[in-house]
Amino acid sequence: MPPAVLPSEAASARQAPRRSSVRWQVVGYVPAVRLGVLDIGSNSAHLQLVDAEPGAPPLPAFGRKFSTRLESRVSPDGSIPADVQRDLFAAIGDSVATAVDHGVEELIAFATSAMRDAPNSELVRAEIERRFGIAVRLLSGQDEARFTFLAARRWVGWQAGPILLFDIGGGSFEIAYGRDEHPNMAVSLPLGAARMAKDFFHHDPPRRSEVAELRRLARSSVLEVADRLRWEGPTRRVVGTSGTFRRLARLTGAPPKRKGIFVPRELSRRRLHSAIDGLRRLPEAKRHRLPGVSPSRAGQILAGAVVADAAMCALDIPRLEISPWALREGVLLQRLDALADPQQVRSQRLLQRATATLREDEPAGHAPPAPAPPPGPAGTTGPRTVPATGPTPAPGPAPAPGPAPAPGPTPTPVARA
Repeated sequence: MPPAVLPSEAASARQAPRRSSVRWQVVGYVPAVRLGVLDIGSNSAHLQLVDAEPGAPPLPAFGRKFSTRLESRVSPDGSIPADVQRDLFAAIGDSVATAVDHGVEELIAFATSAMRDAPNSELVRAEIERRFGIAVRLLSGQDEARFTFLAARRWVGWQAGPILLFDIGGGSFEIAYGRDEHPNMAVSLPLGAARMAKDFFHHDPPRRSEVAELRRLARSSVLEVADRLRWEGPTRRVVGTSGTFRRLARLTGAPPKRKGIFVPRELSRRRLHSAIDGLRRLPEAKRHRLPGVSPSRAGQILAGAVVADAAMCALDIPRLEISPWALREGVLLQRLDALADPQQVRSQRLLQRATATLREDEPAGHAPPAPAPPPGPAGTTGPRTVPATGPTPAPGPAPAPGPAPAPGPTPTPVARA
């Protein structure tokens, strides 16, 4: 057997450089499709764009948040006033334009508690569709819990065992429990941070009696579901998601956002309980100076802390871990589960554009025969418009649907000029 030749010796032995005979070839690679999700929540309208493909996590491509504060600005009867609608329409218009500029193939739009509970919700959503061509789906409280649970389960993995999920939004508090990807139990309580701050805190800073009254309501509401949770059995992991829990964790010493999403973060009940008294003494104008508290959340962070503390006390939870994935990621994951091939989204868009081009090239006065409808929903083209789709969630040939916690919001194909 000839002696082995080290790479350095072989290089020195060569008289002239020669090209390597190795040829790299990527086989079977399917480019990711860019999806967008527009979350019209009680505090803000949040646009999240991701590059996604089945079997892989959605990779963030771009994000933008618009402060709308719907929950704190609604009329006494819960309806959305005209001036708030104008701000909301401006945020949605900017979101649609951003989605087009960033090459989004589908935009999934949904709304949660504030829009869900507004008496004029149907009129507002009809106006959104008329102006921007996107259909906004209303998620129920249980839908929110199920989608968020799916995201948390995918984040912590199967090794976590049964998990108990907490998610405090602006208008509601979702609790879910389960052993699988979809919860065995999911409830939604009207204990959102913005809603509770508006209903209970009438002084700045709030009086001790106001805080105590909110704590009693939150504790009694959570105790109503405690027996069901005990019936389900012991919980190995408790997970908190979304803005309120992330901010409370940062307020009580968790690493800042700049450290990245893979840094473990947790919220301790002992530290949270101590932080509440400090928050109560501060007026709203000074709370935003605290770690993790933004000016837009300064008025509701105390209410969120009281609800979280009451829930952890009622269920005897000493600490919980923070999941960076929440409702938006759950909606995207459910969409990916139903998407057999990302290329079908792109192919459908190309077919629609080609059909529109052929129609534009027809001579004036000539009526072409009606073409056969393409598989899936048909869209229209135009600058910065998002045509609505039909009821089928996946455009193109119907894929084999994956498991879904709830019917997902209808995706809307994005048409470009």
